[in-house]
Amino acid sequence: MGILEKISEIEKEIARTQKNKATEYHLGLLKAKLAKYRAQLLEPSKSASTKGEGFDVMKSGDARVALIGFPSVGKSTFLSLMTSTASEAASYEFTTLTCIPGVIEYKGANIQLLDLPGIIEGAAQGKGRGRQVIAVARTADVVIMMLDATKGEVQRGLLEKELESVGIRLNKHKPNIYFKPKKGGGISFNSTVTLTQCSEKLVQLILHEYKIFNAEVLFREDCSPDEFIDVIVGNRVYMPCLYVYNKIDQISMEEVDRLARKPNSVVISCGMKLNLDYLLEMLWEYLALTCIYTKKRGRESGGTQLKK
Repeated sequence: MGILEKISEIEKEIARTQKNKATEYHLGLLKAKLAKYRAQLLEPSKSASTKGEGFDVMKSGDARVALIGFPSVGKSTFLSLMTSTASEAASYEFTTLTCIPGVIEYKGANIQLLDLPGIIEGAAQGKGRGRQVIAVARTADVVIMMLDATKGEVQRGLLEKELESVGIRLNKHKPNIYFKPKKGGGISFNSTVTLTQCSEKLVQLILHEYKIFNAEVLFREDCSPDEFIDVIVGNRVYMPCLYVYNKIDQISMEEVDRLARKPNSVVISCGMKLNLDYLLEMLWEYLALTCIYTKKRGRESGGTQLKK
């Protein structure tokens, strides 16, 4: 049985297992195994004889933003509108086949915007060019998830699942858990808060699954088994994500209002150039960039006002 088949079997078993006190240890072990197999899946194949074309783009500017979405949601049109880069846009899918960089100039900052090829379901397992796209997304400071407003929440759920499976955590903070493997002494477990999702026994079972028998663990917040596994693996990326719903000119005002009220969401129309200014403001806020002036604006360093 290959890794993909093992992952599929574990996901099915997790889905059909009821969540209660009696099954929490079993579910914890299944999640630990699932994380291990997914990590193996992302490792480059040593037997590959030919090298595929990568998406290596030199990082430039003050910040990097990755544009992720399904084919034909308006990513290339958005890049062409926001930057001076012309990205091919057409009504058919997979117009963009490689990574196209552009630069947004906003409030004195140069923000690198990467137009990535469309993701399809199963990208985390290497379908399409999913692995290359996701690898570039991991290097970004902010992810813009471009969604088609006419297709509801289906696209968002699928994309979140793909990114979650490869260790990208959107709009989440790193769990406040201290974890340090040791050479001896067994497992030392402590917590500064009341734990409702993890117990000492479950922590030990998960650590044993990773062949860790000596470690120091301290929970400083009430975390789930999934978050503890993320701490053990140690290669998770936590980054802000802005959900951008495009093509709002094709849906009703009630639906536009509903989407706009969702957290971390912005509604736009690239075709009619609607709400793009507000999107830039939100992007600036998510990047958390600060302009620092070494002198008063409009004055020389000696205090003399600059002539117009």
